[in-house]
Order: sequence, then C-alpha cells, then structure tokens
Amino acid sequence: MPKIYKIKNSSTDIEPHQVFLDKLARSKEEELGLSAKKFEVPLKEKISYVLFGIFFILAVILFLKVCYFQIFQGKKLYTQAENNKGSVNLITPARGIIYDKNMTKLVLNSPAYDLICDRARFSIFTDEISKEIKDIADTLSLNQQDIIDKIQNTDSSEVLVADNIDHEKLLLLETKIDDLQGCKIQQNTARDYVLGPIFSQVLGYTARINKDEYSSSTGYAINDYIGKTGLEKYYETYLRGESGQSRPEGARLASPEGEAAKSETLVQPKPGDNLVLNIDADLQTQVYNALEKSIKNVGAKKGAAVAMDPRTGAVLALVSYPSYDDNSFSKGISQSDYDKIANDPSQPLFNRAIAAKYPTGSTIKPFEASAALQEKLISPDKIINDPGYILVHSQYDPNVVYKYSGVTPHGLVDMRKAIAVSSNIYFYTVGGGYGDQQGLGPTRIKKYLSLFGWNEKTGIDLPGEFSGFIPDPAWKKATKGQSWFVGDTYNLAIGQSDLQTTPLQVATAYCAIANGGTLYKPQIMNKIVSSDSSKTIQEFQPQIIRSNFIDSQNLEIVREGMRDGVNKSYGMSKILNDLPIAVAAKTGTAEIGRENHFNVWSSVFAPYDNPQIVIVVTVENVQGFGAVTLPVAHDVLNWYFSRNPKPQTPNPK
Repeated sequence: MPKIYKIKNSSTDIEPHQVFLDKLARSKEEELGLSAKKFEVPLKEKISYVLFGIFFILAVILFLKVCYFQIFQGKKLYTQAENNKGSVNLITPARGIIYDKNMTKLVLNSPAYDLICDRARFSIFTDEISKEIKDIADTLSLNQQDIIDKIQNTDSSEVLVADNIDHEKLLLLETKIDDLQGCKIQQNTARDYVLGPIFSQVLGYTARINKDEYSSSTGYAINDYIGKTGLEKYYETYLRGESGQSRPEGARLASPEGEAAKSETLVQPKPGDNLVLNIDADLQTQVYNALEKSIKNVGAKKGAAVAMDPRTGAVLALVSYPSYDDNSFSKGISQSDYDKIANDPSQPLFNRAIAAKYPTGSTIKPFEASAALQEKLISPDKIINDPGYILVHSQYDPNVVYKYSGVTPHGLVDMRKAIAVSSNIYFYTVGGGYGDQQGLGPTRIKKYLSLFGWNEKTGIDLPGEFSGFIPDPAWKKATKGQSWFVGDTYNLAIGQSDLQTTPLQVATAYCAIANGGTLYKPQIMNKIVSSDSSKTIQEFQPQIIRSNFIDSQNLEIVREGMRDGVNKSYGMSKILNDLPIAVAAKTGTAEIGRENHFNVWSSVFAPYDNPQIVIVVTVENVQGFGAVTLPVAHDVLNWYFSRNPKPQTPNPK
C-alpha cells in the first residue's frame, strides 16, 4: 500500500468528511492503476536561485532603459511623437515658369532651405532652450532676441526661424540639426526673376503667405509662398499647381543613430502650369532703358510707357519707372530694406502704367475731334482762326471777361492742322463752343471719352488697375457744391480739369484710332501651358470691348492730322520723321499746379498705313517744355523696325 502522509495545518483542522473523501479518491486511483505512475521530482535549490537572478538582471536592464528614454530622451521623443501623430503633410508643388513671347525664361525656380522649429517646445525658455536658440543664432548669424520675438509672435504650431539660408550656413546647420530638438531643415522653392526691375511691375513677386491669405485659401501650408502682386498674383491658381500629401510611416526612432522617419506619399503634387506672355523681353528692355535715360536727362523721376498691338490688344511692353527688384521680395526682405523701398517718395512699388491718375493734356484732342465729327458738329475743312487766345464774357456780368490762352498763336487752322500743331483755341471752340460754332459740351465729351474706355477699367490681366475718371456737372455739384461753367468745359476739352486717366487707358484708346475703330481689351498672357508642355490650357484670343462707335472715315481724318504732326514742318512730332517707317503721333502737356512744371505725353502708332504697334509714354513733373517722351518713342521704334523691318501680318485668331 502506498504510504499515506499526514498533512498538518496549524491554522485549520481537517474535517472527517475531507479525510474520507481523500481516502476515497486514493482508492479510486489505485483501482484505475494511476497511483503507481505518479511521481514528483523536487527542484534543486541552486537552479531556482539562478533563474531568479536572470529574471532580476533582465528587470533591472529594462528599468534602466525606461529611465534613459524617460529622463534623457523624453523631450526629444515627445516632440517626434507629436510631429508624427496622425499628421498629414502638404507637399509644395513646383511653381510654373513664366516665358516671354519668344519663350525666353523670365522667372526660374531655385531650391531654398528654411529652418522650422516647434513652437510648443520653444515657448518655455529653459536653460536648454536658451542654449539651442544661441546655437541657432550663432550658426545663422541671427539676433537671439529676433528669434525669441518670432517664437512669441507666431500663432501657428511651427515657427519659421530662418528662410532662404545661404549655402555656407546651410552646411554648418546640417552638422548641428540633430542637436536642435524640435527643429528641421525644410526645402522650399524661391523665384529668380531674370531681369529684375525691368519686369517687376509686370511679373510681381511671391512671398510668404500671411494669415489672411492662409485662412481664405486651400492647399497651402503655413510657410508656403503665394503670388503677391503682378502676374504672380493674377495667375496664382495656374502657376501654383496642386499640393500633394504625405504622412509619416510610424513614429521616429530616437536612437543615438538618429534614424529618420520614412514618409508615405498619399497624393502626388501637380506642378504649376507655365505662362507665356505677349510681351517681348527685348522690347520691354528697350522701352525701360530708353525711358530711364530720358527721365534722367531732364532731371525728372517718374514715368510710364505702354506698347500694344492695335490689331489684337496684345500688350507688347509695359513699364513703370522707377521700379524695384522683385528678387528682394521673393528671397526674403528685411524690414529695414522694405521700409526703405516703401517710404521712397518716388514710389517704386506703384505701377504707374495701370494705376496712376493723370490729366492728359492735349493727348485728348484726337478723341475730341472724333466726337465732333461723329456728332456732325463741324466739317474737318472748316477754318478757325487761332490768335493764341479767346475772350469769354461772364454769363452773370458782361463786364467780366475771361481769357483762355493757347501756347502760341497758330493762325488759320482746320481740324487736321489743329491736331498737328495742337491748337488749344480750335479745341476750346469744338469742345465748349465759341462764336457761331457749337461745341460738344461736357455731356457729349464724357460720352465719347467713355466709349474710348476712359471711364472704366480696361480689364488687363494685372491686379490694381485704376478705372479712370471723367468729370461732369453733376459730379461737380455733388462733390464741390459748385455749378459747371463754360470754362470747365474748355479745360476739359484740352485735357485739364479733374480728368484722370492711366497710360494704359490712353494706349488702348489710341489702338482704336490706329485700327479704325475697335477697342480691344489689353492682354499680357499669350497662353497657359501644362507643366509638361503637352497641352495648351488657355490661349490668347483678341477680346473686343466695343467697335463701330466712331465711323472709320472720321477716324481717318484724325489719323491724317496725327500724321501731319510728324511729316509737316509745323508739326509737334517732327523729330519722328527720320524713322525708317511712316509714323503718326500726338503729344500732350498737362499742367500739374506747379509753376513751369508739366506732365508730358507722347502717343505714337506705326507703320502709318498698317499699324502694328502703339506706344504711349508719359513722364511726370517735367520742368519746362523740354522733349522727354518723343525721344523715348523715337529710340524704341527705331530699334523695333530695324529688327522687324517689314510689317507683320496679325494672327488670324
């Protein structure tokens, strides 16, 4: 029989029925033959100690590792985890390239690198953070306080500490970036504007997106670039492209080796579309240089010039002087440099070609002549005597006489000669009436100037255009509380008064005279092409604003008067007569309220028989009557037709 051991329990006694059951269970085991096969092997005491020691050592190692991550790597791991936690990053697309009409690149993309830091980590200035800020400042030659100010004044989760880091500093920063926890070097794209100031008013520039732009736009990251002015702004949707999306694959490892997180691309970015202009870069350069030279020669400071194709409305050149270098803005401009440009009294940021408000002076006269002929108020052959002045009696007191003078007496003139010599007396008579000759009056003058586009925006594809302004009796009464007098009409008839137009509006209107009566919308864009140049997305088509509002035979008389201004000995624009092609022109001189200082205009089209280019030039605040705008037109046309000696056939489209 198997030996039965007695179990002694000091705390509780074994009940009789328990003994009975236990004995019964053993009897059952013996009956089944199980008790003979059952044995126990006690574990040796030394082995138990060895196993316990192994488990203890492993527990200590695990504890120390946890302490290392928690104490020494905790901040770094927290930052990396926060950066990776469920985030989807935008991938900035490559911005579209801008070309001139001959496919010369005007804007290029170049890689740029920024230092981005986590705002949450840097918002508490511990000794460690202060040391990192000092390291950043020393590496990038920045002011520590400027970095702190950026951190404190940034609302977003990331702080743009430095942008467009130069190559030498970038290499040094890369050696230290692993020690700058919560910071990263981010690649971006900067715009290179090849011709700088020559094209800046046309192209504009890109710069960092601001809070208002960010909140009202989609598909942009907080540190992205966006078109701010010019074509960069107007065609932002096309040039920008479509952002891609990426997501980190898991958390970043914080091992001493610094293994970087991998990124999974969710949506590939779509590069921006390319823009091809109607502008010829060589012509633009010629116009800019000629205008700058002439302005400096007479001691002036400001001016503008526009060249257009009268057959289509294509803008061939558009210059505002002085200008600025748009590269300064696209690559990050300091506040002091920006203040210097913004506070310059010559306003280099202001696009005079499309937004300046000028009285036109005698530039208005061909349009007034067109209106008088269209209204059948006067025969073009009627002779009017120009003694150099007219005398007008006051309607309230006949003893009061007003004298309205011209520049010089021109004697007997008809319409053609009046345009050629720019007779104020003739156009006083035609505009306001004098003697037996009925005048247009302010209402009809405004009507026809509006038909030529002087009271509305042209619709050019640039932001910031001024709509123009033509005064009338109702406006004067409402604004100044005064009645309109015949003297107001006389002033308006020679382009003075409160009339305000832009060089672009004048150029657009002269295109209608040159082409026989069609007012085209001026357009800079020639076509928009997909990034791989395989598809034209949008193509320039001439857009007619209005046509046939002046009979072509009436415009022909006006054209003849402008031609006489060049090829007749008495003409005001005869310095253009030595050009290799026939030219028609009209000058203008507008008083500006400063004694012996004027805004000077020249408006020219050529060739006379088949116009393919209209040039309008204006220079502000010129002392005396010195030639300043005609030399610009002369030099540009001489270059243009020496390069293009034969008139070109317009695009049938």
